Amino acid sequence: MQSETGRYSQPRWGVTRWLADAGPGVPDDIRQALIGDLYGSLPVFAAGAVNTVAVSAVIAIREPTAWFITWVILELVICLSRLAVLVAAHRAARERRPTPTDLHLVLAVAWSASVGFGILISLASGDWVVAMLASLSAAAMVGGICFRNFSAPRLAGTMILLSLGPIVPGAALAGEPLLFIVFLQVPLYLTAMTVAAFRLNKMLVATMRAERENGHLALHDTLTGLRNRAGFVAALNANL
Repeated sequence: MQSETGRYSQPRWGVTRWLADAGPGVPDDIRQALIGDLYGSLPVFAAGAVNTVAVSAVIAIREPTAWFITWVILELVICLSRLAVLVAAHRAARERRPTPTDLHLVLAVAWSASVGFGILISLASGDWVVAMLASLSAAAMVGGICFRNFSAPRLAGTMILLSLGPIVPGAALAGEPLLFIVFLQVPLYLTAMTVAAFRLNKMLVATMRAERENGHLALHDTLTGLRNRAGFVAALNANL
């Protein structure tokens, strides 16, 4: 079981292995397929990157301070780095070479932290148009993070926390009592989306297990466990 675009390497660093872990008892071939799912496609990546870069750029034009200019630079550097790693990884996977999975995961976390940084400085600025735009953009990204990265629910939960979590300290810095309701809303929303990522992951793994078992049954005799006619033909074709 592997991605149609090639084989992607498992992470090697301790923190990235923890982030990408799919849970106990998951077979190695399914873990391999789940890693491939984390890379996604270029159009999906481009949609999120264009959104966050455009939002940070528009806000920097409205508020050309050092903080907001720094945010634009961060977004550009991180998104261009992610694009380069994604293109290199797809090419390496097709050619059966090691892929930069660790770097890919670290840059994904860095991107969510940059989005969270933008929310924090936007709320602290006191410009409510800027604050609303940054917060809406981050909230829109959370759904994409959950449904794009639930192959690794720990990664999804970390990215959701870093991208939307800074709304809480940002509301405190804004000093507007009405915004204190986010102290209740944001933790509940973060919890719900993270739980959803873990549940989707369990459903995906169960589906992949069933597909794996069905594929085995189609090629092997149920009584002896030996290859049946279809299995023999498939093995012969693979060897030839």
